[in-house]
Amino acid sequence: MLMPELPAPAPINSSARRLLSRRGELLLAVLPVITVLGLLWLLKLLSNQQLLFASLASSCFLIYLDPGHPTNSGRTLVISQLSGAILGFAFHAWLGPGYLGAALALLSVIGVMIAADAMHPPAVATALNFAFRAGAGEGNLLLFGLAVGLVLVLLAVQRGSAYVLGRLTRAASLPSF
Repeated sequence: MLMPELPAPAPINSSARRLLSRRGELLLAVLPVITVLGLLWLLKLLSNQQLLFASLASSCFLIYLDPGHPTNSGRTLVISQLSGAILGFAFHAWLGPGYLGAALALLSVIGVMIAADAMHPPAVATALNFAFRAGAGEGNLLLFGLAVGLVLVLLAVQRGSAYVLGRLTRAASLPSF
């Protein structure tokens, strides 16, 4: 049986991003770095479970890399990350911290992402983190939801920055008469 041909993957970097200098790239990267550091500071104030939120740093980097990619849409981020947290937490509560609960959380979050067409790879790490470490209580689950909300703010800011950058680069490349 022949496998259907899959469409070519979309390029990771937009054309506007390829025109940036090293300094421009560093300036654009400041927003996700500030967001992650602020998120870690907030989490330190409210919880002592920073590792539960490490996968959000990967989400922030993916958003920085290509804010317009479907993997980084708000819908995909919310569905996948919150599903990973909830499933990991649920399997931890049901089976305790161990490989069986972690494996079931991993398989479940992948199933949710496939069923919802919401693929966001860092959510797999979220499911594993909650499955192994979620014993601190429901407060971490709520705090994680708040942190996802902050990442959505980053997404909006990065998309706005990419839009402005694209407009400025197009304007700079137009011939003047």
